[in-house]
Amino acid sequence: MEITASVMTAPNEPLETVTLELSDPRPDEVLVRLAATGICASDAHTHTGRIPSPSPCVLGHEGAGVVERVGANVTHVGVGDHVALSWVPSCGVCRHCVSGRPVLCTAAAPALLAGTLLDGTVRLHRDGRPVSHYSFLSTFATHAVVPAASAVRIGRDVPLAVASLVGCGILTGYGAVVNKAKVTPGSSVLVFGAGGVGLSAVMAARVSGAGQIIVVDPVESKLEEATVFGATAGLVPSDDLVSRIRDLSGGGVDYAIDAAGGEGILGQAFAATIPGGTIVCVGMPDVDARPSLPGPELVRDEKIVTGSLYGSSRPSLDIPSILRQYAAGVLPLDRMITQAYDLDRIDHAFADMRAGKLKRGVVVFDEQLAGLPAPDPVVTLAA
Repeated sequence: MEITASVMTAPNEPLETVTLELSDPRPDEVLVRLAATGICASDAHTHTGRIPSPSPCVLGHEGAGVVERVGANVTHVGVGDHVALSWVPSCGVCRHCVSGRPVLCTAAAPALLAGTLLDGTVRLHRDGRPVSHYSFLSTFATHAVVPAASAVRIGRDVPLAVASLVGCGILTGYGAVVNKAKVTPGSSVLVFGAGGVGLSAVMAARVSGAGQIIVVDPVESKLEEATVFGATAGLVPSDDLVSRIRDLSGGGVDYAIDAAGGEGILGQAFAATIPGGTIVCVGMPDVDARPSLPGPELVRDEKIVTGSLYGSSRPSLDIPSILRQYAAGVLPLDRMITQAYDLDRIDHAFADMRAGKLKRGVVVFDEQLAGLPAPDPVVTLAA
């Protein structure tokens, strides 16, 4: 079938909205008509070349839509189902999958880096030439063929624009707090970064019962926004940042979430955490980053320093759970959406993201299913 998609021909080149050929889903795949797709910093980093990826390719890895066709082996979703997409499919049989850690699936990683689907081939072509996938999804398009495990059935009462965001940024921040840090009621939490992932961590800390949630971000307006999601205090980076955090938290925080991945943040998070505390690294640092920690304190203070990929999640369980909390009014996920765009304006969305104007931007393909106003002209949806 023919679809409309935004193609990255090469890093730093303008994205092109073109017609592509999309092949039918194979036995373990699903064809989805996209209603909306989120625009994530990882897409922008790939566009600039910071994150290597084969090109030409169709970017986009946050999406939600309606199932239009399923492969012969697919039974968990059917035609007409609403689905949110997960960019980490799992094989279900490798050592990580069977131990309950599907985001570390050994079968998925090689194909993800190669820009293919799980079987090592592509479903996208332009004038007969292959076009690479991105994170198995390629949601900057009207339709996508995805691995069956990437299609997570959700309730029909959830706006698909909101559902699209859960498949990456929201799940990453939420899961880092709930699944990896396991924040406890009454505890203190420090979050570095007030972007989409950081704000999701703030929401998760609030629903986990944290008594104090401190957010650090260089943009003061983002600190103000963070209070809407549950932050109790906001700080801009400074030379005395660690001492200020210690003063606010009575000697140090119980948990620190690095949702930014910037240089020096891990050291600050480690220093601002009490003995026995937990530091979770979520934001992706540069490929050459080699952070260091004080060795004696690492032993004496028994602090836990760990990473969290994709919220250390089980997407098939966590995505519906998060959306149920949204539907119940517990998680204000819709407030994450700042602006909606049409596909032709996706370069403008990247520019707005780089300028710090967005908590999250979304491309809308079907305004009724997305649950948002029409994307042209661009509209502001949340303060």
